[in-house]
Amino acid sequence: MHVLVTGASGWIGSALVPELLSAGHRVTGLARSDASAAALTDAGADVLRGSLDDLDTLRQGARAADGVVHLAFRHDLAFSGAMTEAALADRAVVDAFGEALAGTGKPLVIASGLLGVSPGRPATEEDGLVAEDLDSALLNHRQETARATVALADRGVRSVVVRLSPTVHGAGDPPGAFISTLSATARERGASRYVDDGAARWPAVHRDDAARLFRLAVESVPAGSVLHAAAEEGVATRDIAAALGEQLGVPVESVPAADAVDALGWLGPMLGLDSPTSSARTRELTGWTPTGPTLLEDIRAGHYTR
Repeated sequence: MHVLVTGASGWIGSALVPELLSAGHRVTGLARSDASAAALTDAGADVLRGSLDDLDTLRQGARAADGVVHLAFRHDLAFSGAMTEAALADRAVVDAFGEALAGTGKPLVIASGLLGVSPGRPATEEDGLVAEDLDSALLNHRQETARATVALADRGVRSVVVRLSPTVHGAGDPPGAFISTLSATARERGASRYVDDGAARWPAVHRDDAARLFRLAVESVPAGSVLHAAAEEGVATRDIAAALGEQLGVPVESVPAADAVDALGWLGPMLGLDSPTSSARTRELTGWTPTGPTLLEDIRAGHYTR
């Protein structure tokens, strides 16, 4: 299979590309910069030069491929506060891919998120398929894009949504990722903090396990499916803070939800979201069995505190 991958040189993409190649697939990665293009070439992939704004280029790349995995997201916008703009840009990309692949039966696999899908109880793959109002514009828009992707099954696209844990962890997790940001904030402010009692739970998955799930999705998962990349159902945020505090040698403190933004920056409100997640249906459908280290094992290995 010839697979077009956006975000191919990114955190998950750089694990997915060798995963696909080792399974015998040909990979073309979208590259905006010379550095990204060189990294893809070195990995054994072909290169499609362009960016997420080049919708015509994306359509042409999708038509030339046997399937698409869309991992890229405008995190530069989201982390600067322009979350709605980032989510709308993502929707435009998905719509362009849907247009290019309509009626072909080819796979379109997109990355989405698990935070806020079903607050307070373990979310299943069936949750989030009906629109409901959430507190976050970003979460609302991302869920709308996921639902639009599922609906592409009715237009002859083998569409699949992979909802990612907020913590796709591992050695080398880049600056700006959730746990990297928590660690940097704790180091800068002299304390590792959690919100309220820290009982909010975040699902977690190792990067290599997430990459393998994307490969399984593009190879054979039925149209209109939703998968959960959650190796751990939920890690209490106070345990995350404690592990970071131990590694950094700083105190571990609770902050009220009302002070979360001041204490933790843009990540504060998300740290209070209780988002436990089941991946039982995903494992049954795909045979996916995570094997990577747990989140707390990766933190205690020093991957986030060096």
